[in-house]
Parts: sequence; C-alpha cells; structure tokens
Amino acid sequence: MSLPKNCKRITQKQQIIAEDAAAQRDFYEAFFAVYDDAFLKLLGDAPSLQLAIEKDWPFAHEAGVYFPDQDAIYITSNILQVNGKLKIKIGKITRTTNHQWQHEEIQTDVAMGNGGINYQGGVLFCDQGNKSQPGGLVLMEARPPYNTKTLISSYHWRKFTSVNDVVTHTDGSIWFTDPIYGYEQGFRQSPQLPCQVYRFDPDSGDVRVVADGFGRPNGLCFSPDEKTIYITDTDWIHGDGSRDLTRVSTVYAFDVIERHRSHFLSNRRVFAMADEGIPDGIKCDLEGNVYSGCGDGVAIWTPGGRLVGKIKIPGGVANFCFGKRGELFLLNETRFWVANIGKNVQGALLANMNIEV
Repeated sequence: MSLPKNCKRITQKQQIIAEDAAAQRDFYEAFFAVYDDAFLKLLGDAPSLQLAIEKDWPFAHEAGVYFPDQDAIYITSNILQVNGKLKIKIGKITRTTNHQWQHEEIQTDVAMGNGGINYQGGVLFCDQGNKSQPGGLVLMEARPPYNTKTLISSYHWRKFTSVNDVVTHTDGSIWFTDPIYGYEQGFRQSPQLPCQVYRFDPDSGDVRVVADGFGRPNGLCFSPDEKTIYITDTDWIHGDGSRDLTRVSTVYAFDVIERHRSHFLSNRRVFAMADEGIPDGIKCDLEGNVYSGCGDGVAIWTPGGRLVGKIKIPGGVANFCFGKRGELFLLNETRFWVANIGKNVQGALLANMNIEV
C-alpha cells in the first residue's frame, strides 16, 4: 500500500532488531510513522503537520482543552522561574480568521496548573498547589476575567500532593490522579497521601480512592463506552529529572464496573508500554483507539493494545487534545503543532460531553 506524503513505514526489522530499531531514535523532522496499515485508515489521504507557534520558553506543556465555540485551546506551561519563584503560566491559543494561531497569557488564580478538561462551560484545571496553598481541582471560567472556584482540595483532612490530570464520567463524577511530582520539584510540602487515583462526586462531596499501586500515576481517560479506563504510570522519570529505563513507562487498563450504585476498577492489566520516554497525556477516539503523548511524539494503539503508528515530533509530546474532526493539537514545550488526519477521526471526550465540534 502506497504512503501519503509526510509518512514513513516502520519495517518489521526496524521494530524488533536492535540495530535497526536504535537507528529510528534519531530524527529531526516531524512525520507520521506507520507501524501497521491500520494506521493509514486513520491518517486519510493527505495527513499534514503544521508547526503553528514557536517560542523561546516552554509555554506549551500540559492541559490542552479545546473549546469549539471559541476555536481555542487552553494550556499550561512547564515550570518557570519568575522573579525567583517557581511558576506555571496559563495560556490560550486561538485560531484567527486567517487561520493563523496566536498565544496569550491568562491571569488567573490557578497556582500551578497542569492537566485540564472542559467542565460546566469552563476549564477544570488540576492545580498542583504550592507551599502556601493546597492543590486540587479548580474550575476557571473560560471568559475574562477568568474567575476561579476550588471544587476539592483534600482527601478529607489530608491534602493532595500535586493533582496531575483529570477526566469526567457521564454520571457526573470526576476522576483524577495525584502523583508526587510537585514535592520532588520543590514547590509542594511533604506528601500526606500515597500516589493514587481518585473518584470525586461533586454533588454529594464523596471522594474515594479507586486505584493505587502506582509509581507515579499521570494521564487518564475513559474508552468511548466508559467500560475501560486507561491510566498511565510515568515512574520512568522522577521530579528531580532522574530517569531509569527499568522503571515503568506504562499504560494500564482497568475494567470499570458498577457495584452498589458506585463505580469500581477491576482487572488491572498492562495495555501498552512506551518505548521512548513516558506515556503522559492520553485520549481515545470514537473507535476506541488510544493515543498518548510520549518521548517521541504521540503513539497510537488499537483497543487491543497493538501499536499502529506514531505522530513523530522531535522532542516529544507531553499532552495534546483533539479539535475538530481529524484535528489534533500537540504540546511540544516550546512548540505548538497542529496535526490533520482523516476527517472520520473524532475525539471521544468532547463527543461524550455532547460538545459539538
């Protein structure tokens, strides 16, 4: 099968023979890597990659929350030194009428933002907190003056360590991860809780631990039918920057089961492992394919865990989000990329929220 432009086929030898595989690690241009012909059905006839914004500081690190009515994406920066203090900036990237992209900084009360999601017309940010205020889930209005409201900041009396990523369920519950990165990076107090995954019911105030046993739980998302949840463990890299190839960089899958009018997770299993860096942000499309930002771009697996392709981006992708049909926005630290693939591809997150794209 012939390949569209911007695509390169990864042969069997390049996947499994050490010398051939190692040679694929060095690349300097963005492209689509085809591991399986099933990826071509997702890419369509004319996939493209556009470097839309480039700056000299890491403005595009996490979150990636798309609002179709604004044609804009809300993002968080990586950690910055500002006037001698550690800071994370909230940003907004908007598509202009002439199809260019512009970035602006937003002044808000979110202290150290990380992951985020659309929620009640605003952006529900994971606020990692700092040494003077606890972290938690903070809802920011998606219009100036960007007022905020804290939804939760503790597991009963014990403060979260540094809430990292968040997803919602159609039953109204909010699920989020809480690894140790904020403490390791020096802007949070000593942890009062293990590295865990939580389910929060904003109506009743009930908050429960739904999964533990992680090194550093990070990204999470539901399958389109919400019968499976995918949770990444990024223990491969610690907050001090140390990396260890023998630590996990793994996507785990759990069955979501209902018992006693509540949801539990069962049948924990390895879904996939990132071969380069860590699987950070994670999303599904409506067909159940799983996408995750990794050390060499965005990896795409089938619902059965078979790697079919990658959107290869030099420097990797921490997080990303789906936009309009066939469109993905990739956060590459100092660069913001727009990937266009087949128009039949749509992100499951906004569809399950009934947000029209």
